[in-house]
Amino acid sequence: MKKQHKGIYLLPNGVTIAALFCGFYAIVMSLNLDFRQSTVAIFLGMILDSMDGRLARLTRTQSEFGAQLDSLSDMVTFGVAPALVAYEWALKGMGKIGWVAAFIYCVCAALRLARFNTNIAVVDKRFFQGLPSPAAAGIVAGLIWFMVDVNIAASDADWACWIITLISGLTMVTNLPFYSFKSMPLQKSVPFILVIVVVLLLVAIVFDPPKVLFTLFVVYGLSGYVLYLYGKARGKSVSLIQTKIEPDTDEAHHSESA
Repeated sequence: MKKQHKGIYLLPNGVTIAALFCGFYAIVMSLNLDFRQSTVAIFLGMILDSMDGRLARLTRTQSEFGAQLDSLSDMVTFGVAPALVAYEWALKGMGKIGWVAAFIYCVCAALRLARFNTNIAVVDKRFFQGLPSPAAAGIVAGLIWFMVDVNIAASDADWACWIITLISGLTMVTNLPFYSFKSMPLQKSVPFILVIVVVLLLVAIVFDPPKVLFTLFVVYGLSGYVLYLYGKARGKSVSLIQTKIEPDTDEAHHSESA
């Protein structure tokens, strides 16, 4: 087998660093009161975060270094950045309860990522345990982008921002099941109607990204509660912890959105 060039490792890690830059840029723009740029940067970070793990597997350059770098990038882009953007936009004017909500979101993101890293080998791969940090960031950043887009002042939406920031943070550390989309049959034939739905969603996002993205992430955020209640109603176990480790577990350069 042909030996791969060592420089190829720069590809997935470079994408991870680009996602990290998006989080840093979002923080800087929020300090400059440019909340449209800061929220767009967070969403761009999501796109990059979804690419690094796939690139590592595609190029066979998975590494423990990449896995650790990815977690640190996620913490900044989907933990610290959304909390600070929300604080600068609306929570700052609420005094102590404002920064407390932002801190709770931030610490929940850290706990969520730590649990994800330690439970990666024993959790059902079809579902995430708790709301993924990119999705939580999408809800918080989506709210701010939506409000800025429709010209609603932060002072008129401070409590909405406070509630959503707090609930998004706490949902990250629950045991609610959120579909991971890792088992989607991307290499198999799918119903034609599914293709149409995907195309319509893409068109809708391009047409009005603030409203559509915020709606999609809110729906995804609610889906975990729906799956939990549905499982309880049918008397099924809602535990995501597996009784045995799967042999094909991919622990290298993992990502919540990978």
